[in-house]
Amino acid sequence: MNAMTEASALSAANAVPVHDANRLTEGGQTAHIHLNGQLYCLRITRVNKLILTK
Repeated sequence: MNAMTEASALSAANAVPVHDANRLTEGGQTAHIHLNGQLYCLRITRVNKLILTK
């Protein structure tokens, strides 16, 4: 089972949405996320870790 299939199965079992970070960043390194009037930056590092900052 690949990682996305595993994530989808886990999501279905727990009823929690799963989002692919590469799709959120559209193949780049950053995505902006808006929540309750605040803007956050999601960044993928060189070692494929995620950092979320305000």
